[in-house]
Amino acid sequence: MATRYELGIDATALDAIDMHVHLEVDSCGHGSLPEALTEASAKYFKSEDRTPSLDRIAEVYRELNMAAVVFTVDARTQLKHEPNSIPELIEGAARNNDVLIPFGSVDPRTGEDAIAGAKHQAVELGARGFKFHPSLQGFDPSNETFYPLWETLQELGLPCIFHTGQNGMGAGLPGGYGIKLAFSNPLLLDAVAADFPGLQIIMAHPSVPWQDEANSIATHKSNVFIDLSGWSPKYFPESLVKASNSVLQDKVLFGTDFPLITPQKWLGAFADLPLKDEVRPKILLDNAVRLLGLGG
Repeated sequence: MATRYELGIDATALDAIDMHVHLEVDSCGHGSLPEALTEASAKYFKSEDRTPSLDRIAEVYRELNMAAVVFTVDARTQLKHEPNSIPELIEGAARNNDVLIPFGSVDPRTGEDAIAGAKHQAVELGARGFKFHPSLQGFDPSNETFYPLWETLQELGLPCIFHTGQNGMGAGLPGGYGIKLAFSNPLLLDAVAADFPGLQIIMAHPSVPWQDEANSIATHKSNVFIDLSGWSPKYFPESLVKASNSVLQDKVLFGTDFPLITPQKWLGAFADLPLKDEVRPKILLDNAVRLLGLGG
């Protein structure tokens, strides 16, 4: 019988919560992506250790006095590649529940199986949210074909991270490995947020080339947030920095994209951003504590 995750994090003792950490390989050595995509993304991000184990990820964040949201992506239909074992990921997070928070993932293109999988991961395994990558999974989240899944996730009451903007996956490959950037336009999530106001949506990454759109959506919709992963803060669009310092200070979340970007590198660049002193702890910790329901 699969191990169920139970939260063991003391948020009051943390310095930060990283909302965006990938598990790229399982205990059997199975990669979360086809080899060509893994190699291309490693080259794009210039990452040093592309495939740390779940226990190693836990060690990294424990040493930094941080917690981390960990996930993989189920893109079996588009990539013709089986995902990592999500039950194993959740079991590993349960083993390290003082620092790790597992998010599940289902392939929306599998229809009823996706709905059943989401319920299983949330109710029986204890997933604390879900991760989607519309470009990698090859679907338009605003298409009403997928509305039964969003209805299910809204009923479960768990937040969902959606990749938005530019894509390191497939970068530099012919045709980008068939990955279509338009599926990651944040405007597609505006419709989802409007039609499912009880669904907490996290738009992952600075949404270049659609940053103004992302800023507008997060400002307009109380159920939409932005995580700051995937980019060094020194490259953040100016509009995102300004909004994070003002109207979006309660809506933006620390995230790295580890192992592609390390927390140390991200935080080093973050320290140089022109942010108010009272805004920094909101981004690093407080907003995530509220969103994830860790406040006790």
